[in-house]
Amino acid sequence: MKWLKHLKTINHHKMLVMKLCFKLGLYKQGILHDLSKYSPTEFIVGARYYQGTRSPNDAEREDKGYSSAWLHHKGRNRHHLEYWIDYGLDGEHKMTGMKMPVKYVAEMFCDRVAASKNYRGAEYTDSDAYDYYMKSKSHYIIHPETAELLERLLTILKNEGEEKALKYIKSEILGK
Repeated sequence: MKWLKHLKTINHHKMLVMKLCFKLGLYKQGILHDLSKYSPTEFIVGARYYQGTRSPNDAEREDKGYSSAWLHHKGRNRHHLEYWIDYGLDGEHKMTGMKMPVKYVAEMFCDRVAASKNYRGAEYTDSDAYDYYMKSKSHYIIHPETAELLERLLTILKNEGEEKALKYIKSEILGK
């Protein structure tokens, strides 16, 4: 029955992201968010490694040394900073983070909030997404402007709450 619990987790996450995206006027992104999680490549692995308290990708990575589901997922979903890693234009031919369009940064914000709510449950606080980002940011390959924007949004969430953060994104970032 792990597959059913995994399905419920995916659906709950997707609904949380959809509600947040809809508040920002990002209707298409809210509807299409994470559809690849329902593909056999991601769903079967997710069900196999489901634990309910963290991403199954972490468990697969610990078991195999990599996550086939994550490699599939990040290459199909533009709201992940890893989607935007490419060879830089500086002539050194090294991997670098490309600047993300703001609508995908907004969706990434929604995704991070929803993931925190999904995995933290009743213990969720508005600082969870910020704390998770800060714990991991040293190893991210992300464009400096994208990193600054995401960190600003997560800081507003942490310090002023979800509604203020969404209002800021809608008016100052998306111009709606």
